[in-house]
Amino acid sequence: MNHFELESYLNTLLKPEKIRDFCPNGLQVEGKESVQKIVTGVTATQLLIEQAIAKNADAIFVHHGFFWKNENPVIKGMKQKRIKALLDHNINLYAYHLPLDIHPELGNNAQLAALLDIEIIGGLELDNPTSIAMQGRLSKPCKLSDFAQKVALQLNRKPLVESGGDFDINTVAWCTGGGQSFIEQAAAQGIDLFISGEVSEQTIHTAREMGIHFIAAGHHATERYGAKAVGNYLAAELSLDVEFIDIDNPA
Repeated sequence: MNHFELESYLNTLLKPEKIRDFCPNGLQVEGKESVQKIVTGVTATQLLIEQAIAKNADAIFVHHGFFWKNENPVIKGMKQKRIKALLDHNINLYAYHLPLDIHPELGNNAQLAALLDIEIIGGLELDNPTSIAMQGRLSKPCKLSDFAQKVALQLNRKPLVESGGDFDINTVAWCTGGGQSFIEQAAAQGIDLFISGEVSEQTIHTAREMGIHFIAAGHHATERYGAKAVGNYLAAELSLDVEFIDIDNPA
């Protein structure tokens, strides 16, 4: 498949024009014209790029790419090594950040909900049609300790758990990655549990004082699944050779 045609296909699928982001979404580094072998992953690290090189990949698809707002635009050091490796081996780099978080079927939030058996109700941001955080409910009430154990089992990572009180979980809100700031909106709507990837110092105080359970399950651990799902979709729909590579990250 032509590399620009693949970008157009991904743009149609993920609709980056619908949300303001902190980085460019789409083809970030141009490589060879024809794409057949794709490596997918969470972040365009040096190790992921080296794995793609070893597998003779034509392209890499990630959630965390390059060229973030407010970062130093100079291409030197770590950034130079990564980009040079891509250019030297003629590998295309496609990156989709928030559009991959919010896609209703393939996105990180949707994939996490499916993994944890959460029925999606809609967006947490009630006045925002492209809400980054989501809300839903469980099929039956669940104790916080039991749900935390399920998170640990499904994500293969022990989460940080903070109780908001002595009550079971019926309703859940969540935002993968660094979405901990949405906890106040969840608490204000009377939701029982908020899940994110990261935790800030004030998040724990919010959980305790606003009476909402909180689970931080890891930025990387909660965002493994969107890129993988998109890769599976491309393989099925376009007959491309796609392989997900998980570069472990405890954060």
